[in-house]
Amino acid sequence: MQISIEPLRLEDARAVVDAEDEQTVRWLSEEKSTIEGTTEFIAQLSRDAELGKPKRVFGIWLDGHCVGTVDFDPDVTDGLEPGDVNIAYGVAPWVRGRDIAARAVELICATIRDRAVGTRAVIRCDARNAASSRVAEKASFEHLREVQIDTEALDDGSPVVMHVYDRNLL
Repeated sequence: MQISIEPLRLEDARAVVDAEDEQTVRWLSEEKSTIEGTTEFIAQLSRDAELGKPKRVFGIWLDGHCVGTVDFDPDVTDGLEPGDVNIAYGVAPWVRGRDIAARAVELICATIRDRAVGTRAVIRCDARNAASSRVAEKASFEHLREVQIDTEALDDGSPVVMHVYDRNLL
C-alpha cells in the first residue's frame, strides 16, 4: 500500500468530490461539493499561494488514486497559539479504518516542518467526531485540551467543543 500526498491539481477535482460522503460534509466541508466548485476552490488556492497566503491543500494518494485531502493552515487561530499550524483531513469512506488518514497527517507534518511553517502541528476536531480523534492519536498527537470555539455553533446556537491535539515539529 503506497500512500503519498501531492498538491491538489485542477484535474483532481472529480476524485475529491467522489471521495466525499455525508461524514465528510458533516465534519469538514459543511455542504456537498461539486466538480465546478472544487475546481474553483483549487484555482483559488493557487491564486492565494501566488499572493503569499500560507494555506496549502494536498490530495491523499493511495496506490495512484486520490482518496481524500489533507491541508495545513497557520492562519487558523481559534483555540490555537502562535506558531501552531492547523491540520484538517478527510478520506473516502471506502478507505477509512486503514490508517491512511493518519499516514497523510504524518506526511503533512513533515511538509510543515520542512517548509518551516510553524513549530507545532495541531488537529482540532469536534468532540463528537470520535474517528477524527482516533486519527490524531494514531498519528502520535497528544490530547492537549478542549476548547469552545467562536467560529462555529451547534444548531441550538451553543458553541462547538473541540478536542485539540498537538504534535511538536521541532
